Amino acid sequence: MNSLNSKESSGQLAQGFKPRHVTMLSIAGIIGAGLFVGSGHAIAAAGPAVLLAYLFSGLLVVLVMRMLGEMAVARPDTGSFSTYADQAIGRWAGFTIGWLYWWFWVLVIPIEALAAGHVLNQWFPQVDAWLFALVSIILLVITNLFSVSKYGEFEFWFAMAKVVAIIGFIGVGFAVLMGWIPEREASGLSRLMEEHGGFAPNGLSAVVGAFITIMFSFIGTEAVTIAAAESDNPAQNIAKATRSVIWRIGVFYLLSIFVVISVVPWNDPLLASVGSYQRALELMNVPHAKFMVDVVVLIAVASCMNSSIYIASRMLFSLGLRGDAPHALKVTSGAGVPRAAVIASSVIGAGVTLLSYFMPAGLFQFLLASSGAIALLVYLVIAVSQLRMRRMLLRQNVELTFRMWLFPWLTYLVMAFICAALAVMMVTPEHRLEVTSTIGLALAISFIGLVTTRQHGQPNASVPAKQNARGTASGV
Repeated sequence: MNSLNSKESSGQLAQGFKPRHVTMLSIAGIIGAGLFVGSGHAIAAAGPAVLLAYLFSGLLVVLVMRMLGEMAVARPDTGSFSTYADQAIGRWAGFTIGWLYWWFWVLVIPIEALAAGHVLNQWFPQVDAWLFALVSIILLVITNLFSVSKYGEFEFWFAMAKVVAIIGFIGVGFAVLMGWIPEREASGLSRLMEEHGGFAPNGLSAVVGAFITIMFSFIGTEAVTIAAAESDNPAQNIAKATRSVIWRIGVFYLLSIFVVISVVPWNDPLLASVGSYQRALELMNVPHAKFMVDVVVLIAVASCMNSSIYIASRMLFSLGLRGDAPHALKVTSGAGVPRAAVIASSVIGAGVTLLSYFMPAGLFQFLLASSGAIALLVYLVIAVSQLRMRRMLLRQNVELTFRMWLFPWLTYLVMAFICAALAVMMVTPEHRLEVTSTIGLALAISFIGLVTTRQHGQPNASVPAKQNARGTASGV
């Protein structure tokens, strides 16, 4: 009994993820309703030129992941970029970006729960949607309270189902575009370049707006560095996942969206309302398109909600471990699970879910707006941290087996691009609330972080020696 209590207060996470868990998490763990349904809004806004928005978003994510991979392979840590910001920039920076990132994923919980509730309410209208949403959160909290291997197994099969669905959709679309399915005449490239106003019917400004919308669906790719810290060989798993991000974005986003805009006219009035995948399947005369997409969306939102609870709890645990959150949040169970962090994150997520149903809609929209630019702030902090940590690691004679390309020029380019995107958001009326509320929240958290730092001093972020030893493994 004493040994169990000792382990419960040790603050040590279990290394329960298997390589296949980490691989599948990196492939499709964070793909939610944004791709299957939300992409229709981006296409309706930008037309076929939405491919440029996906291309630039994907390129930004690839570069950011390369920077993060360099740091994470050298020093795997469950706090990931928050810990690196703590070390490279200052404790206030790790405090700020850690709490912002936690807040983002806490808000993703109600977003995905609402989507699940909507689908289930359509199937069973006698049960209120809010009750389905709340029950879905409770069920997924339970999976996160057991060992991390149980969570990994659930998420493995969730992600596998999404991969199969996306590849199946691309396969059917390719068959239609090649003329192998005679029931429908495909427009293909002519629809992209010539029909309905051409490639960019609403101008490049619409592409910029679509880029900002798309970035919301891309965030989470970096979470594999958090999960890999709970595997037996984090450095190798992080390097593998980071290298695979290029083809993941190319297949799951660029290729699937190409199929959609080749089949569905960008100005189709049903595109934004029913979703891109469903509308494409309907036009390809696939029977039961709505039901199939609803099943996939339900799996996707359950998977993304599951990942949201996991990511939020691990970031909260890391903040507690570094003294930037209440002490109780760094306590782990006998199975190495930070249950207090899981429950705290989930309770707040469930509270916001209920708030969306029973409080004024404007309040919920404001809460969502406060997370609208967090993805760009996270990426900016990763770039600044990598710029400074590269020099720190070299001074400490740490062997960098995984490096950012063309350092420091690509790092500077990413920083400039993100600053430009934030500036565009500031002057764009439909995105101004998102960036101002996010920056306002960031400033408030930074102030708290600075006050906390002055009161408690500024110790270096804790990086367990065991993780450092694993992180410097060669041959990655």
